[in-house]
Amino acid sequence: MNQRIWNLRKESFEAKPAISIERALLETAFYKAEYGKHPLPVLRAMFFRHLCERKTIYIGPGELIVGERGPAPKVVPTFPELTCHSAEDLRILNSREMAHYTVAEEDIATYEREVIPYWQGRSMRDRVFAHVPQEWRDAYESGLFTEFMEQRAPGHTALDGMIYETGLNELKAHIADRIARLDYLNDPHAAARADQLKAMDIACDAVILFAHRHADLAEQMAQTEADPARKAEMLHMASVCRHVPANAPRTFHEALQMYWFVHLGTITELNGWDAMSPGHLDQHLAPFYEAGIADGTLTRDAAKELLSCFWIKVNNHPAPPKVGVTAKESGTYNDFTQINLGGLKRDGTDGVSEVSYLILEVVDDLHLLQPQPSVHVSSQTPDRFLKAAARVIRKGYGYPSVFNTDTVVMQQIRVGKSVEDAREGGTSGCIETGSFGKEAYILTGYLNVPKVLEVALNNGVDPLTGKRVGPETGDAREFRDFEELYTAFSRQLEYVVDLKIRVNNYIERMYAAHSPAPFLSVVIRDCIENGRDYYDGGPRYNTNYIQCCGIGTVTDSLSAIRTHVFEQKKVSMRILLEALAANFEGHEALRLRLWNKTPFFGNDDDRADNIMRRVYDSLYNTIDGKPNTKGSVYHLNMLSTTCHVYFGKMLGATPNGRYAQLPESDGTSPSHGADRNGPTAVVKSLSKMDQIKSGGTLLNQRFLPSVLAGDADLDKLVRLIRSYFAMNGHHIQFNVVDTETLRKAQATPDEYRNLLVRVAGYSDYFVDLDADHQEEIISRTEQELG
Repeated sequence: MNQRIWNLRKESFEAKPAISIERALLETAFYKAEYGKHPLPVLRAMFFRHLCERKTIYIGPGELIVGERGPAPKVVPTFPELTCHSAEDLRILNSREMAHYTVAEEDIATYEREVIPYWQGRSMRDRVFAHVPQEWRDAYESGLFTEFMEQRAPGHTALDGMIYETGLNELKAHIADRIARLDYLNDPHAAARADQLKAMDIACDAVILFAHRHADLAEQMAQTEADPARKAEMLHMASVCRHVPANAPRTFHEALQMYWFVHLGTITELNGWDAMSPGHLDQHLAPFYEAGIADGTLTRDAAKELLSCFWIKVNNHPAPPKVGVTAKESGTYNDFTQINLGGLKRDGTDGVSEVSYLILEVVDDLHLLQPQPSVHVSSQTPDRFLKAAARVIRKGYGYPSVFNTDTVVMQQIRVGKSVEDAREGGTSGCIETGSFGKEAYILTGYLNVPKVLEVALNNGVDPLTGKRVGPETGDAREFRDFEELYTAFSRQLEYVVDLKIRVNNYIERMYAAHSPAPFLSVVIRDCIENGRDYYDGGPRYNTNYIQCCGIGTVTDSLSAIRTHVFEQKKVSMRILLEALAANFEGHEALRLRLWNKTPFFGNDDDRADNIMRRVYDSLYNTIDGKPNTKGSVYHLNMLSTTCHVYFGKMLGATPNGRYAQLPESDGTSPSHGADRNGPTAVVKSLSKMDQIKSGGTLLNQRFLPSVLAGDADLDKLVRLIRSYFAMNGHHIQFNVVDTETLRKAQATPDEYRNLLVRVAGYSDYFVDLDADHQEEIISRTEQELG
């Protein structure tokens, strides 16, 4: 790490997230003047251009990659068209312990005076909650599910290699050609396509203008720069910004800046869930790297420096603030920019290059919050690369996470994607599979599967709120066998999934009508040719996911009931329900029996694992194939982010011996402390799930640092990963930290500011987590490698 990178990293690490109201003020004034005068896509594009013309721009000392979403590093805007924060919301952001954002009191007063009066009732969040049916609201408030789109735009997007081959001027020419080919005689949607295409053209101009403003600023700064070397850098950056994104990049530097301007454009236009990811960045950059090395215009050290600048630039962009349930389900600054390394190329050859190793070195040097690297391992991936990744994993950053490319490809082929598009795809956000640059794969929210069982045990009533949130499926005390219980669980599951999808589809149309994303549509293939927006079926593929949480908890709970109530008949359903209602107070002996004498998932025990497989099949059969509004369907994936902590707060005691309000199992990991036979047993249990039928699964494992101390230990880790992936496992990730260190960090947080841990599909600073999330990390089983 040279001095430049040390300085930039220090600035990024120490900067405190803050809120800027500049975007909200510009948008409010623009909408007051222009709303109703233009078609909605054109209005959105005009506002985007207005924003790119007027927003404050920033070039910091020593930067080589330029551009910020806000006026300075770690300063983020609000999006009142999506969520109009109240003054109380802003004050809570300014004072809350977890995911704190500084908001100046005078800005709150201005927001209250200028922004809130206009957007109240007009924001997407207000529109959604004004129209959802009461039964949906009751289920939502009980913690049966969450809704991603209630305050952030849909979107889970990663790019392919198009922007490295095609500049925005060339895309504008494609747009002009498509407008010329509109058939107003035979196509009833021609006028709507014309509006959308015009909006895309305006959006391209906006981002080119934004880049040119940075070129102008760099030239101005160069005029007063005393250091000749820095002056030359500023002039070179100006020339880079003049060339990209208007034109395709020619050099390694231009390629990184090209992506960054596109990234900024998409996250400035709208606040899409899980931001934006470059996909296979190493594959995209490799031709530029190899050409620069070959002709002598680039050195390895210079490339690493540029990559480090880019990495820090991403870290400067915390997620825009979330409030309410959305903050509880995902309380982090991480904006989920995931960068795929390795994998396969479109032609099926190995995707590992020297850039892949360079990025691993950058990750190890910087160990910042984001972006989050992931390593993609196919049957062709050399063990040398996987072992290089393992050396970073053992440092305890919680990354890189590891994905099975062959399973990711099969998951996509199963749902109808071409082999080439599947290979070019990968994962973004936490673990979600998609076809990069060609797909809108929308996460709609989490499903609390253990809560569905709780509702079934209470005949459709939520014990937390006392409200009916499901159909009457029978008094559990009268169930004669396990099959009657499972039938009640299945009926509750079908009801809640159908309820969620009905409202999801309504919200989806709201976004298509009121919040199109013209610039995002430009960089996703087929949107221009289709003349349709990213949110309105424009991309080649259009997928909706429901994220299913707590399969370990629900499996173990069902296993406990089957074992003790129906098979051994040593516990009556009446006594069990009384114990659950009392949170096991006065029933400790029963709780210990449930906890110690039940076959649990994660131990390679078919008694439990077959229940897991049955639950998973029920989720699949209930969700997969349900229609969305864009001519495609819903699928399931199995992740929780931090929602398993929130869902646990909304869940009473469970039949596996878990106390009320404690976290559920995360992702597809076993319940906390239930995996007692080591990591091999865990992956063997999980391999019994047909993961190819999902859009992704998430497996957390925690190891003591001593377990991975030597090179031979790393070989064992590589073999564990390879073995799991040979059984079609989708994903695995590791925390390498002992409980003593975590307890010390709790006691003296200032001494552990750099301590990263794997929370879910992302890493976070341990001391930034609240007590509940810290304890959830600590409660994970410390594994050893045999």
